[in-house]
Amino acid sequence: MLRILSFLEDFGEELETSVELFAPNPYFRMTLHLVRGHLEAKTVTPTSLIGASQVPYATATRRLKEMVSSGLIEQRPRTHTGKSFSLHPSEKLLEQWMQLSGRVARLAERRFGGRERGTDSKDYYFGGSYMSAQSIPPLKVLPEPLKVSGGIRVLVHGDPTFMVMDNLKRQFEQVIGTQIHQRAFSIDRLREEAMRNADRKNSRYDIIALDLPWVGGYAEQGLLMPLDEAMDIARIDPADFHTAGWQAAHWNGRPYGVPAQTTPELLFYRKDLFAESGLEPPTTTDMLLDAAKALHDPSHGRYGIAWNAARGTALGHTVLMTMADFGQPILDLPAIAGGFKTDDLAKGSYRPTVDTDLGLQAAEFLLEMLRYSPPDILSMSWYERIRPYAAGKIAMAYGYTLLAPYFELDESSPAYGQTGYLPHPTGAGASPVAPVGGYIMGIPANLAPERVTAAVEALMVFTSPEAQKLYVQNGSRTNPRYSVGADPEVRRTSPIFEAVDGMSWRDELQFWSRPPVPEICDIIQICGEEFHDMLRGIVTPREALKAAQARADALILPG
Repeated sequence: MLRILSFLEDFGEELETSVELFAPNPYFRMTLHLVRGHLEAKTVTPTSLIGASQVPYATATRRLKEMVSSGLIEQRPRTHTGKSFSLHPSEKLLEQWMQLSGRVARLAERRFGGRERGTDSKDYYFGGSYMSAQSIPPLKVLPEPLKVSGGIRVLVHGDPTFMVMDNLKRQFEQVIGTQIHQRAFSIDRLREEAMRNADRKNSRYDIIALDLPWVGGYAEQGLLMPLDEAMDIARIDPADFHTAGWQAAHWNGRPYGVPAQTTPELLFYRKDLFAESGLEPPTTTDMLLDAAKALHDPSHGRYGIAWNAARGTALGHTVLMTMADFGQPILDLPAIAGGFKTDDLAKGSYRPTVDTDLGLQAAEFLLEMLRYSPPDILSMSWYERIRPYAAGKIAMAYGYTLLAPYFELDESSPAYGQTGYLPHPTGAGASPVAPVGGYIMGIPANLAPERVTAAVEALMVFTSPEAQKLYVQNGSRTNPRYSVGADPEVRRTSPIFEAVDGMSWRDELQFWSRPPVPEICDIIQICGEEFHDMLRGIVTPREALKAAQARADALILPG
């Protein structure tokens, strides 16, 4: 929209200066100034808007009043007296401007050519023109600025998506009308800080982010306010969220947060290397091992596959997800169509299921995969496995979609434009699974009552379709909403969104691989320690399974 806006500004200048009879159009010029101010998070006042019109003051004032009365401009008080206010484009004006931007772009491509010239007829006949009209509009400012002492305080994870949110802080501050103070931590420190915050009389944060598996523990310990106590759930449009991501935000039938990221762990693979070697994209663990072996070439600095194998939390996640690839949940969950049932976890009637026949197959698969991994694999975690993939040193890597910007936005990366996305290859005839990760944003239970209303409104803004689209346009590769994944502008940024949407519709996005019980973090840690000893050759697979089972039983089973 900014690109089209700049073009129209320049074109308008050319018209008005080249032909003597042309006069400035105040409606057009004020609209340009207003929309640019909104998109660039710059305050627009009546004085600045009248100045942008380039017509006499009285004329500009009349045109401004007409635009306000027509519902194109909204006024928001800047002071308690209401005598001073800022001006913002209304939702009506933003939608009209977005549609105009699309039409101008298509007209220019049709008349003068461009990189998308050949797609015009195809887009028209297959719904492209209609879909462009359904694009999600930009964020709209709140009618009233949030009245909250010291601004909105947010605790988040230090990952690319939340860093995009921090980079856009100025835009969000304009939208909600107050300051935003964001603190970001690594995954383990994030949980520690949330625990410390719960011990305070009044929460230091208005909104906190939490990893999906933590929901049960946070709910049982009273760290989070049930969302249905703080707001009308219908306001966030629950049906718009990927089913697995929305269900994972629940405990004992109640939602405790709003999905801010739905980021499944997928298999990233180099399509060009597979084509050169005549390999098919792997759908089974056997196919994956065959491909890893074929593409493993240490003498030339290339390795078959990278994955989370660092001791503790990182490897623990891999163990749980690999067991899920073989159809084995980490708890004795009842099987249902499409996966395993997690609705009754709050009743506490579950036990660990680590030491099983399928668990043994998963352990042996990890040992086999170790043979085609980089020499430093046992110290690799979330970021370390993606960086060498982006550098062209790895042919395949398990990775969350939120890490895709490392190679999707780097044109110098050998993986740029050459990456395919698959759910986890499966073993033992199990159904394909794309284990859902990501974060929800919730309201601390100990938040001062006078701050709850403002926290809810800010939460609505941060997780809205408009905000999610903005994150994507600024580099994020996570998305919790169907509407955002279907947006044509979002689809053009990366093939990852179409791939994930397809997995969701095929019911491959699942969160049962890391069930959100209170003990899950300890179980993950146990598996990450015992299986690390197995990978180092200290214990056998059976010994690792037996030790992990005993320690997990001690966490959950009485006596």
